[in-house]
Amino acid sequence: MSLHRMLAAVALAFCCFSGRQPAQADNWPQWRGARLDGVSLETGLPAEWDKASGKNIAWRLPLPGPAGATPIVWDKHIFLTSVDGSDLVLIAADTSGKLLWKKTVGTGNKNVRGDEGNSASPSPATDGKHVWTMMGTGVIACYDFAGKEVWKFDLQQRYGRFEIQHGFSSSPVLDGDRLYLQLIHSGGAKTVCLNKTTGAEVWMQRRITDARDECEQSYATPTIYRDEHQALLLTHGGDYIIAHDLTDGHEVWRCGGLNPKGQYNNTLRLVASPLAAPGMIIVPSAKNGPVLALRPDSRGDITTDAHAHIWIHPHNTPDVPSPLIHDGLAYFCRENGNLFCLDASTGEEFYEHRTHPDRHRASPLYADGKLYIASRDGTVTVVKAGRQYEELASNSMGEDISASPVVADGTLYLRTFEALYAIRAGK
Repeated sequence: MSLHRMLAAVALAFCCFSGRQPAQADNWPQWRGARLDGVSLETGLPAEWDKASGKNIAWRLPLPGPAGATPIVWDKHIFLTSVDGSDLVLIAADTSGKLLWKKTVGTGNKNVRGDEGNSASPSPATDGKHVWTMMGTGVIACYDFAGKEVWKFDLQQRYGRFEIQHGFSSSPVLDGDRLYLQLIHSGGAKTVCLNKTTGAEVWMQRRITDARDECEQSYATPTIYRDEHQALLLTHGGDYIIAHDLTDGHEVWRCGGLNPKGQYNNTLRLVASPLAAPGMIIVPSAKNGPVLALRPDSRGDITTDAHAHIWIHPHNTPDVPSPLIHDGLAYFCRENGNLFCLDASTGEEFYEHRTHPDRHRASPLYADGKLYIASRDGTVTVVKAGRQYEELASNSMGEDISASPVVADGTLYLRTFEALYAIRAGK
């Protein structure tokens, strides 16, 4: 296929994808939502709210401690992890803001670089019957919706001690009857698939790279690419994005160039997660390095394969927030709050604009024609989606935020270091 025809096909796929309409309101079952892309198809969400007056704030649920894990939502249930002193807990609430239960999953919390994170950083996942949670200590567990433990074990006991400088923070990815994990650290990187019902290992593959020093470690979360021809687990870290076959985990392809060998940075660790979109995989790097757009139907080492690269944006990758695509536009929020927008099919840049001048750790959310972008000091900037930058509102929560915003059933949920907020139009 010619490059022109391939780009046209990708653009058509984006249009079809963005035009899908949900049969009912979306749940938000895991990190980055139902499609693992940070996109909600819901409408009627507010751009403005006010903590002091209560405008558009339905309720506030105090939390026992901070965490960067996002809440997940299924029908009337909300689940999120938190620290509670030295305990690592899973909390269940309902969508009226009532606390249902709290379970201690493990102990031994460790804070990371003061206020940058802790051992409750991985986000949970649910299928509507059970909820799975993993802590930075390596404890992973399954509970039913009533809070009854189904199974629990320590990943470090099964797969080796984590050797990672800033604490393990990758979230599990739920797909069908399987849980997928990337355990990328200096003690021996592995990609693991578990049976969600029992916790038993389905497969495990050692993840070989030539990375060294801190670059052996990753804080990203894997994602899944699926089309009518293939299904891939995308793991990100150790200087490479690697695509694994979902069935048995064998490596299908890999791409480096994220940390060039000629100017190697031995402290470059990958934090932002890759993004799968129709006909395309978006790959961030770190520390102002490149962003790659790759063809998913590749094979082998595609680091220098020009045919496998749809485009390369040479610099200004987001260091922590993960990318987002909607309606043929790719959005990237840098750690300094700069938002830049590219044509997803060609990589052409439409704008780069500063949102709120503070650290940004949360990934952007798209919903209702808007981008919701949360800064570390608790300011949520709302930007109109499109090829031109247009700020709709700036909302200060007055509480620190590192968790990404989520949307479910007409409600925007914001998890601060102090509380969980439900924001609804007209409340």
